Amino acid sequence: MSNQKLFNVAVVGATGAVGEQIIRLLEERNFPIKELKLLSSARSAGVRIPFKGQDVIVQEANPGSFEGVDIALFSAGGDVSKALAPHAVEAGAICIDNTSAFRMDADTPLVVPEVNMDKINEHKGIIANPNCSTIQMVAALKPLYDRYGISRIIVSTYQAVSGAGAKAIQEMLRQSKEVLAGHDVKPDILPVGSLPVKHQIAFNAIPQIDKFLDNGFTNEEMKMILETKKIMGDESIDVTATCVRIPVVYGHSESVYVELKEDFDIEDVKSLLADAPGIVLVDNPAEQQYPLAADAAGKLDTFVGRVRRDLSNPRALNMWIVSDNLLKGAAWNAVQIAEYIAIEQ
Repeated sequence: MSNQKLFNVAVVGATGAVGEQIIRLLEERNFPIKELKLLSSARSAGVRIPFKGQDVIVQEANPGSFEGVDIALFSAGGDVSKALAPHAVEAGAICIDNTSAFRMDADTPLVVPEVNMDKINEHKGIIANPNCSTIQMVAALKPLYDRYGISRIIVSTYQAVSGAGAKAIQEMLRQSKEVLAGHDVKPDILPVGSLPVKHQIAFNAIPQIDKFLDNGFTNEEMKMILETKKIMGDESIDVTATCVRIPVVYGHSESVYVELKEDFDIEDVKSLLADAPGIVLVDNPAEQQYPLAADAAGKLDTFVGRVRRDLSNPRALNMWIVSDNLLKGAAWNAVQIAEYIAIEQ
């Protein structure tokens, strides 16, 4: 991208886990930056973050922060995005938002580059990054959708604690030490929801991510259901989800059952997956080779394995999908969108 014009880039939420990964990727990918502006809450203002051999001082984000900014990457929570993204657009910036604030807005493209990159051009100033667990699933299912069509998806997720933030990671590590030492555990963070009730995450699995809704599903589950339909551009796909938090630091894992509209050859399916952009097929049961969260951590790709025809439905598949939730599930997806914008301009 060395022949590209240079861009003034802002990262909102620069000191958060995803913000840190965005900054790292911008440097590693040599994104064509003229000036990098790092923004955060007042609490983190003044912090120095190294970028390309120099320290950039974090500034407090406010409505006037976006003068002269070309591309603004938001990852500071939905309320911040709702409050500040319209000001950034008004100042002339294209916003790439990592929160749920605009995902289901009819005028906002919801983009996974491997699936619907063309939707970026329909933006009206804001492009939404989907939920982390949705991103890896639709990236893996897109080649199958294009070839065979999809009628139904049943997904169960096994999600890392980093999806709930740095405090959740600390809580899991602290609880693990307490359990191993034979001490009582006092949960403070998980599950993140509307009630004060908290559960142990160490050596446990919590079948709740985000708050429960009136229909019995959690907000996280409904994100997967609604976002999948929007990204695929197909409201006819039946989707249901169960989202579970497990004691893993990085990397979401998913068990996915998918019903296709046409007959398929299992080897053709594996070839489609192996050739798909951003997908790595790890599928050799004879050698006990399949995707693991520990192996996916720190990598940009989505890993797929355990691909097999369902025993009860000859047009259905089962598969296991794993990806780093902070990278492909957030920061890398956003930077991919930014790179597309940079090339197109």
